[in-house]
This record gives sequence, C-alpha cells and structure tokens, in this order.
Amino acid sequence: MVSETQQILKELKEIRSEIQTIKEEMPNKDMFLTAEEEQLLAESYGNEKNGSLISSEALRRELGI
Repeated sequence: MVSETQQILKELKEIRSEIQTIKEEMPNKDMFLTAEEEQLLAESYGNEKNGSLISSEALRRELGI
C-alpha cells in the first residue's frame, strides 16, 4: 500500500512538472493577430509589393515635419 501511494505521488509530481513545462512553452494569446490586424498586414504586404510604400523620411517631408 505504501509503495502504491509513493508511486502515485511520484507520478503526480511528474504530471505537475509536465504541466508547468506546457504552460511555459504555450504561446500567449497576444502573440496571435486579430482579424483586423491580419487584414492590415495583408494590405501592407500588397502595398509593398506594388511599390506604393514610402519611407518615413519621405513621409516627414511630405507632411512638412
């Protein structure tokens, strides 16, 4: 009986350790883009591909900053 209890406790400790590892390695929900962010990113890639992006320096000149 004591041996069985010790074995169960050992297995529980291993499970706790594995769960802790999973928690640490699980991606944070903030790492994923929202639908709106995905759309904006796709538009940005499209603009880059079309050559319609300008540098921040050019934008400052255009805005007079």
